[in-house]
Amino acid sequence: MKYYLAIDLGASSGRHVVGYQKDGEVVLDEVYRFKTLMDNSENGLVWDIPRLLCEIKMGIQKTFKKYKTIESLSIDTWGVDYVLMNGDKEIIPYYAYRNSRNEKSVQKVHKIIKFDELYAKTGIQFAQFNTIYQLFDDLCKGRLENATDYLMLPSYFTYKLTGVKTHEYTNESTGALLNPNTGNYCFPVIDKLCLPRKLFGEIKQPGFVVGDLLPEVQKEVGGNCKVILCASHDTASAFESVEIDDESILLSSGTWSLLGVKNKEPIVNEKSLKANYTNEGGVGYIRFLKNIMGMYLANCVVSETGLDFKTIGSLIFDSKYEETFDVNDPSLNAPKSMKEAILKLLKNSPPMNDIDLFASIYRSQAICYKKAIEELEYVTGKKYKKIYIVGGGARNIFLNHKVKEYTGLKVIPMPIEATSLGNIKIQMKVSN
Repeated sequence: MKYYLAIDLGASSGRHVVGYQKDGEVVLDEVYRFKTLMDNSENGLVWDIPRLLCEIKMGIQKTFKKYKTIESLSIDTWGVDYVLMNGDKEIIPYYAYRNSRNEKSVQKVHKIIKFDELYAKTGIQFAQFNTIYQLFDDLCKGRLENATDYLMLPSYFTYKLTGVKTHEYTNESTGALLNPNTGNYCFPVIDKLCLPRKLFGEIKQPGFVVGDLLPEVQKEVGGNCKVILCASHDTASAFESVEIDDESILLSSGTWSLLGVKNKEPIVNEKSLKANYTNEGGVGYIRFLKNIMGMYLANCVVSETGLDFKTIGSLIFDSKYEETFDVNDPSLNAPKSMKEAILKLLKNSPPMNDIDLFASIYRSQAICYKKAIEELEYVTGKKYKKIYIVGGGARNIFLNHKVKEYTGLKVIPMPIEATSLGNIKIQMKVSN
């Protein structure tokens, strides 16, 4: 029997999941889980990259202790973030996408290239944390002067395991740096912003075999296996976990909610621009989707209130509170207190208690999904009948109920480790 290891890092937690085929089905076994989470520092919100690398190695070590032989492993993470390199040395700090540094950078970039032009060339929705704005901030602060490479996070961790630097298509596609029609870097944009071309290496597709673990890594983790590029943007791997037809929408519900469809070609026009829909790379297709604030809101409020999701789930259907707010309001990006930030948006008719607050969060998300689906149907000219929900949010019965109520679509929750499953399916295709 062949065993495959998916190392899946979300913006809240990471996990090591082993997959193997049994009776024609893919069986998943979670071996290790750890917190990711951003750190507050004198430089604002940052990632503790050395700690995350240690967690990745620890999980590999535990996997080899349990399974002895692993066919291959692959790493996926959230998009847009990266590590700058000077040869084999990292340039610190490791900024996180929620860092406030991007606010001024957005304005500077749009003075050089207006957003409608940027969208026309890259097909990527506006989000102030996009890689292009982060890199321009690095340029303005002189952080690129000694940079030889920039590696998206999955590529960086893969490099530390193998010694090979790569640029994987699906994750590169998230940052407004690629031409959506060619799948290669959009150098007219890169050159206009004076970003050094030397940073942008050859793009590899999911399924590329990077190589073996470095000898010192083999010694540290207690084994060796092939390292493969999956669809290293976690949403891209999640989209590989479920087969959907032309009448279906997929909602990947985690820290972020990614709602969209699989298209053969990108859609870049006035309608998609106004709807702020994005064209990201998939495995042989374009993921045409909308980025919506996800379970990050509820997770933050849970940590502040001391409630747990089981208690919330048992009480929330009794809530009669129906006030809602815009889940994508900029004030919710990285507030000191998420609860207080949401209450400010509900100040005209505040909730009576914390359960009402959670009811408002989930209702607000469902309403945002409804609006996104209406925009999707307007842009594509299609009508959709079903919505598949994968990821942690698929377990939220109240939210699923509200999605069905507000959208009128058939809701098919699939509480699976969708990203890990998609990651492993790509590895299996390479092996076969």
